[in-house]
Amino acid sequence: MKRKQPISPYFDIKTDAEGHEYMEVYLEGIALLRLVLSNKGTAFTEDERVALGLDGLLPPQVNTLEQQVERVYRGFLREPDPISKYQYLRALQERAETLFYALLERHLEEMMPIIYTPTVGQAVQQFSHLYQSPRGMSFSPLNIDRAAGVVRNFPWNDVRMIVATDSSAILGIGDQGYGGLAIAIGKLALYTIGGGVNPFHTMPVKLDVGTDRLELLNDEFYLGVRQRRLRGERYLTFLDKFVKSIRERWPRAVIQWEDLSKDVAFTVLERYRKQLPSFNDDIQGTGAVALAGLLAASRLKGESLRDQRIVILGAGAGGIGVAWAITQGLLREGLSREEARDRVCVLDSGGLLMEGRTLESYKQDYAQPRAKIAGWQIANDIPTLLETIEHTQATVLLGLSGQAGSFNHPVVQAMARNTSRPIIFPLSNPTSACEALPEDIVDWSEGRAIVATGSPFPDVVRDEQVHYVGQGNNAFIFPGLGFGVILAECREITDSMVLEAAYALADYTTTTHLKSGRVYPPVRELRDVSIRVGARVIKQALKDGVTSRTELAERDLETYLSSRSWKPRYLPIVRGDHTAMIEPPGYSREG
Repeated sequence: MKRKQPISPYFDIKTDAEGHEYMEVYLEGIALLRLVLSNKGTAFTEDERVALGLDGLLPPQVNTLEQQVERVYRGFLREPDPISKYQYLRALQERAETLFYALLERHLEEMMPIIYTPTVGQAVQQFSHLYQSPRGMSFSPLNIDRAAGVVRNFPWNDVRMIVATDSSAILGIGDQGYGGLAIAIGKLALYTIGGGVNPFHTMPVKLDVGTDRLELLNDEFYLGVRQRRLRGERYLTFLDKFVKSIRERWPRAVIQWEDLSKDVAFTVLERYRKQLPSFNDDIQGTGAVALAGLLAASRLKGESLRDQRIVILGAGAGGIGVAWAITQGLLREGLSREEARDRVCVLDSGGLLMEGRTLESYKQDYAQPRAKIAGWQIANDIPTLLETIEHTQATVLLGLSGQAGSFNHPVVQAMARNTSRPIIFPLSNPTSACEALPEDIVDWSEGRAIVATGSPFPDVVRDEQVHYVGQGNNAFIFPGLGFGVILAECREITDSMVLEAAYALADYTTTTHLKSGRVYPPVRELRDVSIRVGARVIKQALKDGVTSRTELAERDLETYLSSRSWKPRYLPIVRGDHTAMIEPPGYSREG
């Protein structure tokens, strides 16, 4: 009988006769301590130390996981600034990954701004100078023609979730070359701690197609390929080879495309979404989380989505993704496509998207007819943000422009004149790119605005009243979406599955937090949110016919997702038969 392939050539997870899990390892001694997902450090028992060749290599005291968490947390608190804290956590992740996740689990609200936005932006910019340990896979013009062999070097035999970036458009800081790998690493940490995805099944990927940022190309410590970015057919050929290598080794893997420039993001999504389950978080994740917040805010006002008139500043991948999601929401509430189009106005750096302007193809569906502005009193040919707000009587203003300060005092006051409770979401990341500070929006609207941001901000207190500043973070969408797709083994991620994730988040917030005035849940509830999102995504996948796991229709899906969620804990470790170690497909010791 053919043996089941282990998780890795270095270890496997097995179950004993009583149904208890344990880890069987094919390494010993110092090599075992250097393998991050098998390293328990001071938590190795005395018997394990003797059996695994660790006797004398560790301090004599045996600690529990809880004792280790307390020790490393105190070390975290001693770090002087956010980027030092980031480096501390990344070093821990590369030393003892189970301990890293146990620490995050207990302090998620405090640490999420460190491993993700806004601090990860600094880490991206300084990546080559901060670099200490390898993680994930890198594809470049130097090795893309060997992609089939490259993927065989990765230590996990059953990769299910990949975050892949070419880091051409990291929101707020643009092209960052090889440094974008830090984004993929951070997102996958949230897949695990927020969504329950087993880290043994994840892989961050840097698609290093070059960079156009001269300070990187001229930096002596820069770690990426020193060439200008591939474009056009050369770029797509590069991605074709990458996707083919993934399909051949890990046919059930899901790819999240991350931080691709607007020039290619839509093309890449459509090119590959039916080849293997994939989605673009900047387009679809951002759209879903914005729609969810807008649904909750409308309910907070005692209104529906169709009652709103929406203005979106920013027409990149995120802005168009938000316009798409809101339009779909309006259609769901019974509006015609023309009515929905009339209610959603999108502006780019040149002003309102309108027919007759020269626009990229992905913007054209959101261009307003010329007849719409007939009779508007405007200074020039194309309406500005303020003019659009005033003439449309907008009730919702969403920012995805990356332009700090663009929601100024006159803009907020215009919104406040249009409605008793304006909904204003400056969603751009990082914090330095936010369109307005929440305290200013609350102040300029005399305490009437409903505010949410993309990066974390403190709540605002005005006249002894707390105004909750929701965080419209994609982490409320992608971990649950991805985990649901993995468990249902979906062939495709449909638009309706993404939209269902948005409604799941909105319904969760409505049920648990709307009475208190929140339009997004606190970050500490991320795992609970992801379970709800994942369950709804699976239900929609069954409706859409993109999963063969039809037996899931009979399950309590939230209970099922909870039972399958990975949790950071130490397993007993036993020594396996080194000679029986199974190699990755196609691997040869002789090369």
